[in-house]
Amino acid sequence: MALLEAHYHPFLFAMMTLSGIAELGLTSFLISAGNENGTWPSPRYHSMLIMFCFNAAWTTLFSTTYILWYVDGASHVLANVASSVIWLVITSTLWLQMNNSEEDYRRSTCDHLLEVTRENGDEDLEPDLPMDSDGLLGHAEGHEEEQDIVTPASLRSQRRRAFFIRTVALLCACSLSVGSHYATNILGPLKSRLKRELGTSHTEFGLLFSAYSLNSTWTPLVGGVLASRLGTTYTSILATGVILLGQIFLLCGDIWGNIRLMTLGLFIFGLGVSPLAVVQETIIVRFFRSHGLGVSMAFGLIAGKGASFVSARTSYPLTERFGSRAPFYVATTLAAISVFVNLMYISLSKWLVDGAGAELEAPDISEEAKRRLAISLTEAQALEKVAEKRKVHIRQITKLGDLFWVYMGLNIFCGMIWSPFTHLAANIIETRYHISEQDAANSASYLLAGPLVLYPLCGYLVDHRKHTPIVIQLLLLSSSLTMFAYFWFALSPSWTKTPVPGIVSFAIGHGFSPLLLVVLVPKIVPSKYISTALGAHKSMEQTGSTLFQTLAGILLDSKKQDENIGLTTFQYLLNAFLSLNVLECGTIVLLAYLQYRKKKEFRFRRRQRSSGLSAGSRLSDLPSTRRLSQSSDLETPLLQESDGSRYLSTDALLSENSPRHDISKDKGEVRRGKFMAVFCVLLVISAWIIFMITAWFKLGQTKGRLN
Repeated sequence: MALLEAHYHPFLFAMMTLSGIAELGLTSFLISAGNENGTWPSPRYHSMLIMFCFNAAWTTLFSTTYILWYVDGASHVLANVASSVIWLVITSTLWLQMNNSEEDYRRSTCDHLLEVTRENGDEDLEPDLPMDSDGLLGHAEGHEEEQDIVTPASLRSQRRRAFFIRTVALLCACSLSVGSHYATNILGPLKSRLKRELGTSHTEFGLLFSAYSLNSTWTPLVGGVLASRLGTTYTSILATGVILLGQIFLLCGDIWGNIRLMTLGLFIFGLGVSPLAVVQETIIVRFFRSHGLGVSMAFGLIAGKGASFVSARTSYPLTERFGSRAPFYVATTLAAISVFVNLMYISLSKWLVDGAGAELEAPDISEEAKRRLAISLTEAQALEKVAEKRKVHIRQITKLGDLFWVYMGLNIFCGMIWSPFTHLAANIIETRYHISEQDAANSASYLLAGPLVLYPLCGYLVDHRKHTPIVIQLLLLSSSLTMFAYFWFALSPSWTKTPVPGIVSFAIGHGFSPLLLVVLVPKIVPSKYISTALGAHKSMEQTGSTLFQTLAGILLDSKKQDENIGLTTFQYLLNAFLSLNVLECGTIVLLAYLQYRKKKEFRFRRRQRSSGLSAGSRLSDLPSTRRLSQSSDLETPLLQESDGSRYLSTDALLSENSPRHDISKDKGEVRRGKFMAVFCVLLVISAWIIFMITAWFKLGQTKGRLN
């Protein structure tokens, strides 16, 4: 057996080397000949030749290396049997993938887009309806339950393969934000240590977090634009790279005891966090828009929330066991791992998109257009026009309707009452309930534990109860629970004795509500505007967080040092949290009311249209009416606005809850949209002004800070 193994190994790899050399020579000749002639039978043939050439080079290189290692008698890790077996599996997968006889997904999809373009002319390819036609309130009546359909074995095999590929894409998307979420929450439990060792005041600590969230007031919109133009793959690596750079600055600032450098690090860090979140959510919507979006989005967000919980839970113990800089080293390492996973996702992106049948982005269509340029100039130009139509201009956001702008207001209130409280909770609990610093940090960490269990449950309910107003109901439940938490913390500690009921209530209420804000987007905007709306959602949430975080720091430092902060400034702060929570609850009710009114107006218009059609069908039997109809058809433009509805699906036209969300809204609604857009811009500018003024007068001015 030993003799067989000794001879079998070199002969196998020698045969693979010779075959690889032959294949490399043949494919290189064919590629060279095709480049000289400038013609290819098809873009797919050209791509397959390039892939064959890569596989041949891969096989030749590594099989030759293994032979040389065998002759040399190498005994390191890469030269052992396990390494060669792993390499054989990877190489076999690469070659077997080339034998796949499935149709080129990108080619067939672009062919379909060209066909639709020829039929519709210059009209938009996507109807201006929300991606989820059920809306916020659902349509329980008249809903037909989905029935199981018996499918052939081959189709079931394709579905299993697509499910596996979507799972790989989801794992990559989940890993992108682990480093950023861990780094975001390492400072909260360390506030008392930073105050003791670096001399940070409440205002300086608030400015640290505001520096992180300040850039997130505008970068999400930029991230959405970049994702539509560069694609989610390259936008994600840009975001993760910026996050890693900011984390390195933060680590250096902690090492040198420089609060200004730490603030600069968080400022750079904030440039990438929100765009990465937008890209991550867009990737999940892209792969799972019709395959359990709620549960998939839940697992995408739970990775980040899990990292946040682990960060809050381990920051102080790491400091006690390994030194004060241990949490910053761990955060920097995780940020680097996220960059590595992102590079893997970029290398696999084409295989993931083709295998899962995901929606093509504008850069994908442009790439296909370039591939067809040498074959058909007309098709290439048509595909470029299609890619351009998929891009969104920021000014179009003013025409998305009242429902969208109320949703923006909801995000502002949520930003004010969620993130600032989780950052200040450890200090609030320590001061008001007179417990140790470590116990307060451990108790506050449980505020972030809810998503670990509640996200999947919430996603399941959203997916399986989508024909009911489940999202509105869950939002109201969340608002009620957080309101009770703030009420409990606002009561006198001599009455409540313990913070546990407030912590539990907030952990449950906040445990699933961020997911609801994300799944709301497909219910109120068309598919074309998903990434833009997600960016606006992140922007407004971070604007509210930045404003309140900065003002909270100023409030906590507004009293003299000899006053009892636990009974004065913290009380005012908790009263403010409670008041804003009441406003948030009212905004949710207003959102449901606007959807109900829109639904009611659509029903009225549909009844009018039905009565008009029935009257028109009776008149059409008259000879004079037929002649008038024929003459009017000759004089009517082929692409008039009224004809646009004939390209909509039957479900979209007949759905009770899917009124047509035309971008050409009525003038009053457009005017309100412009006013709200200006108001949001002013809100972002005010957040910057307040931060800059406060930073100028307060940051780094505390005496006793270690330099």
